Amino acid sequence: MLLYMSQSQEAVPAPLHSVSVAGVVVREDGRLLAIRRADNGTWELPGGILELKETPEAGVAREVWEETGIRVEVNQLTGVYKNTTRGIVALVFRCKPSGGTERTSSESTAVSWLTPDEVSERMAEVYAVRLLDALDSNGPHVRSHDGKQLITAG
Repeated sequence: MLLYMSQSQEAVPAPLHSVSVAGVVVREDGRLLAIRRADNGTWELPGGILELKETPEAGVAREVWEETGIRVEVNQLTGVYKNTTRGIVALVFRCKPSGGTERTSSESTAVSWLTPDEVSERMAEVYAVRLLDALDSNGPHVRSHDGKQLITAG
């Protein structure tokens, strides 16, 4: 009864969001781990949807391993990014490799260690910024995009 009374007559459905995690894996030489996605051919950082009973750190370690064959040590949250079109909130963590060997998966057709310049050349800005943000010490960053371009706070 109380729940009914607290809702207006014109109740708006609650927004639905999914939470994803991604790893910015930085090698000692400064190169960054990236994948070419199997579903759309774009270059992005490894990551995916966080499972219900999984911590963000465990989720990012799992996703990086599944997509690239690289084990990681998760260090710190470097950014929170929202795709306003798809309702996805991505938590991005800086990681360092701790083992494994690069390999593709059902989700990736290529795995590569890129320089920051190569990241900017190969990736759409809304994804490249996630890797580049992780390289500075001013984070964690909070940004939104519509899937194509960053949305600036106004």
